[in-house]
Amino acid sequence: MELKKPLVIIPTYNESENIEKMVCRVTGLGFCVLVIDDNSPDGTGELLEKLKNSNSDLYVMRRTGKLGLGTAYIQGFKWAIKNNFDLIFTMDADFSHNPDYLPELRKKLDEYDYIIGSRYVKGGGVRNWPATRKVISRVGNFYAKTILRFDVNDCTSGFSGFKRKVIETINLENIKSEGYGFLIEMKYRTYKNGFRIFEYPIIFTDRTLGKSKISKNIIWEALFLVWKLRKIVK
Repeated sequence: MELKKPLVIIPTYNESENIEKMVCRVTGLGFCVLVIDDNSPDGTGELLEKLKNSNSDLYVMRRTGKLGLGTAYIQGFKWAIKNNFDLIFTMDADFSHNPDYLPELRKKLDEYDYIIGSRYVKGGGVRNWPATRKVISRVGNFYAKTILRFDVNDCTSGFSGFKRKVIETINLENIKSEGYGFLIEMKYRTYKNGFRIFEYPIIFTDRTLGKSKISKNIIWEALFLVWKLRKIVK
């Protein structure tokens, strides 16, 4: 029996400059793509509907407004399980996550349950960030790792891959955080459930087209979240 292709979930908001090229790159590597668009005013959703007509590996979920990264991924995970995908990946639409890493992340899932595309292990790194942003990211990840007492160096990476059993084990209804906080919480709940985690080195390249969606409020949420997680996740 032919195995189903892995699924890559990509949330979008105003990514019309990037999304067509990204979808073509990812599906060309032998992956299916689910794009979840939050009613982008730049026409991202309409562009995706046109692309879907000529690409059978593309699925599109259009939401009514800007509902956030966390809820987008949760809806995407539920859709993936309902549609019987066994391997699920997450990544950004703006090419800060190079899709060429996907085949290597896929191979690592033969050995592990959850793969993180990591900037902060040997061989990983960041390009095109100012020094202040690099420091904030490094310190924030060290802070989360230290408070939560788990051995993950890049807690806020949005580039990941995992087996469906991870999602089936984690209670998605308990996840309420957004942005960086959501990314931290997913990894921590995976770790606390005893799954095997591996950090694969990647070079993160800051977007060249479009505008970053990360706000100061999302960063502050993540800082407070780690203390909450330490108390409620056993």
